[in-house]
Amino acid sequence: MEVSRDPAAADSMISRLFTFKGGVKPESHKDESATAPIRTAPLPSQLIIPLRQSARAMARSVVEPGQRVLKGQVIAAAEGAMCTALHAPTSGTVRAIEPQPVPHPSGLPAPSIIIDPDGEDRWIELQAFDYRRVTPEQTRDYLRDCGVVGLGGAGFPSHVKLGPGEKGIETLILNGAECEPWITCDDRLMRERADMILGGASIMRHITGARRILIGIEDNKPQAIESMQAAVRHMGEADIEVVTVPTLYPAGGEKQLIRVLTGIEIPYGKLGTHFGLQCFNVGSAHAIFRAVEHGEPLVSRILTLSGNMANPGNFEVRIGTPIRELLPVAGPRADTDRYLMGGPMMGVTLESLDMPVVKGTNCILAGSPVLFPPPSPEMPCIRCGACAQVCPAELQPFDLYWFSRAKIFGKAQEYDLFDCIECGCCSYVCPSRIPLVDYFRFAKGEIWAREKEKAAADTARERYEFRLAREEREKEEKAAKLAAKTAAGREKAAAAIAVAEKPATAPEEDAKKALIAAALERAKAQKEQAHPGNTVNLRPEQQAEVAAIEERRAEIREMAKPHLRQED
Repeated sequence: MEVSRDPAAADSMISRLFTFKGGVKPESHKDESATAPIRTAPLPSQLIIPLRQSARAMARSVVEPGQRVLKGQVIAAAEGAMCTALHAPTSGTVRAIEPQPVPHPSGLPAPSIIIDPDGEDRWIELQAFDYRRVTPEQTRDYLRDCGVVGLGGAGFPSHVKLGPGEKGIETLILNGAECEPWITCDDRLMRERADMILGGASIMRHITGARRILIGIEDNKPQAIESMQAAVRHMGEADIEVVTVPTLYPAGGEKQLIRVLTGIEIPYGKLGTHFGLQCFNVGSAHAIFRAVEHGEPLVSRILTLSGNMANPGNFEVRIGTPIRELLPVAGPRADTDRYLMGGPMMGVTLESLDMPVVKGTNCILAGSPVLFPPPSPEMPCIRCGACAQVCPAELQPFDLYWFSRAKIFGKAQEYDLFDCIECGCCSYVCPSRIPLVDYFRFAKGEIWAREKEKAAADTARERYEFRLAREEREKEEKAAKLAAKTAAGREKAAAAIAVAEKPATAPEEDAKKALIAAALERAKAQKEQAHPGNTVNLRPEQQAEVAAIEERRAEIREMAKPHLRQED
C-alpha cells in the first residue's frame, strides 16, 4: 500500500512514499516534553564514564587516578575497529578507575573512569578540522578520535558507517522520525539547531560522496519539519529534501525508514550500503558538525526527561552524569515507582539510579502505577499470530519465543533472530503479556557469549598448535645442525688420519736428507768461523799451548773419517 503526498510536492525528488509491513500506533505523548526549549543540565558532583561502549567495543584508559584533566581531553583511546575514543565531559580530577553499574539490561558493572569536577568546566584548546583538505579516511579517523557515535540509541560508531561501502553511497538519509513514544530530543534539536544538522549532513555528504540527502520526519512534528525546510532553503544546496512520513511505529527503524523513503527493501543479512544507502540520526549529524567546525569531541548529548515528572523537557547533559543527580531538574513525582532508559517500547528498566548517562541515552522515563501499570503475569502462548502481523522485520516471533525459551539457539538463528530490531511491537500486542523482546535479548546474549567463548577456544587451540609446530621445527633444526656438525668432525678426523698414515715416497726422502746435510754444513761453517772469547791477549807460551791442542783435534778428526764413511 502506498501513501500519497501533498500534490504541491509532485516535482520533488520523492514522488511517492512506501509503507512497511506491520507496525503499531501507540499513544505518542510528545507534547509533554516538546513544548519547552532545550535546557542545560547542571554540573554533577561526579562523572562516571564507562569504558565499555557496547558488547563488542571497550576503550583503553590513558589516564591514572589523581590525574588532572580538562574538558574534551582524551581519557580513553579507541581499541579495535568498532570503538571510539572517550573524553572528559568537564575539567577535574580522575578519582578512580573501577567497575561501576552501567545502563544495560544485564545490570552488570563495567570498568569506568570516575572524575570529580572542579567547577571550572575549562576546555582544552579547540581547533576546527579542515575536512576539505584531507582524505575522507583522515576525516573518519578524526571523528573516531572525537568519539562520535550514532545518537539514536544504538551508539554505532559514525566513522564506520561513513565508510565507502561496496558500491559507494548514493543517498544519505537523515533519520528525524523519532517514532518512539514520549521521546522528543530529536524534535527539539531539529527545531532549534536545524542549520547545524544540515551542516553535519553536508560534511557527511563530502565524506561519502552521496549525490542526494533525504531527511525523514514523522508528520506529528510540524514545527521540526518547518524548521528543517527553512534551513534547507537558507542553505541553498541542491538535492536535499525534507520528507514528511506518516506516523507509524517503528518508522524510525533504519530499514523501515529506507523502505518508506526509497521503496528499497533491505533483505535479511544485508545493509543499506549494499544498495548505495546510508542512514544517520539527526543527533549524529549535529555531533559531527560540532566536532568538525568547532573541534568539540562528543562530551554531551540532548536527552528527554519525561513521564511521571512535574517539569518534563529536553536537556543537554554531560556524558557520565549519574541519573540520580539528573532527575531533580525535571521533578519526578512522589508516586514514581520505576525508571526506564529509553521509551516504553524499547527501553530497559534501570536497576539503579547510580547508573550514568551514556552516549546512547536518549530518554529517561519515569513510571508510576497509573501511567505505566505493572505488567500482567505472563501466560502461555496461544499462537494467535498477532505478533507476526505487527512485526516490521516480517519474522515469526512466536517461533523465536519457543526456541529462545527452550534455549535451542541454533534454530532461533535459523529463524533470523538477529534480524529482530527489538522494537517491542510483538510484546505490545501479545494478549498473553509475554515479554517477547526480553526472550530475544536473552537468546542474542547467549549466542554472542558462546561465539565469544568459541572464538577464544579457537584462538587458544591455534596458539597451542602453533607452539607445537614451532617446537617440532626447532627440534628438527637442532638435530640437523648437530648432524651437520658431527659429519664435519668425522670428515676432519678422517682427513687427519689419512695424512698421518700416508707412506713417504723416495723423492720426499731424498729431499729430507738434502735438507739435513745442508743444515749440518751450515753448522760446521759457523763453528769454524767462531773464535773463543778467551783467546785474546794471550802470552806466547799460552798461544803455543792452544795451537798444540788444535793440532791434536785435527789429527783425531782425520783418524775418525774412515770410520764415519763405513757407517754411512
